[in-house]
Amino acid sequence: MKKSIFTATAFAVLLGTAVSWSSVDNVTKSPSQEHSGMSKNETKTKTYKVRYGLLAKDGTKILSGSYDVGSFLAENMTTGEVFDTYYGGGFQTLPQYYEGIPEGTYTFSAMQGQGGWVGYGSVVATVSDAQVDADGYITVYIPITWEE
Repeated sequence: MKKSIFTATAFAVLLGTAVSWSSVDNVTKSPSQEHSGMSKNETKTKTYKVRYGLLAKDGTKILSGSYDVGSFLAENMTTGEVFDTYYGGGFQTLPQYYEGIPEGTYTFSAMQGQGGWVGYGSVVATVSDAQVDADGYITVYIPITWEE
């Protein structure tokens, strides 16, 4: 009988210890640490939605139609990081969009499409809250420098 009481008591102690160890993580973390997954020093970078259009040689802003564009590019002038809308070839419809560009100063440009019938220049612009339009986008017009 002493042996069965000892065994039952030992089992209860081991079970209690195992349960308390498995719940330590939930007890010691604050709710903000639990859901964020980030340390106190890390912050999520705000990003912006960019809408691309073209600027014709006569100064007309173009936000519709199909054009010989391989990709629109945004290169961060500080970090060198490049964001592009690559879709695998030419003749993209406008406007094109890129979501997730961090704040900063960028060189925006476009690559020739498969046909090679249009050449594009570049524009330097800042991505920040001040440039967001009523639609929630920062609209960038890439200049057409030549076309056949």
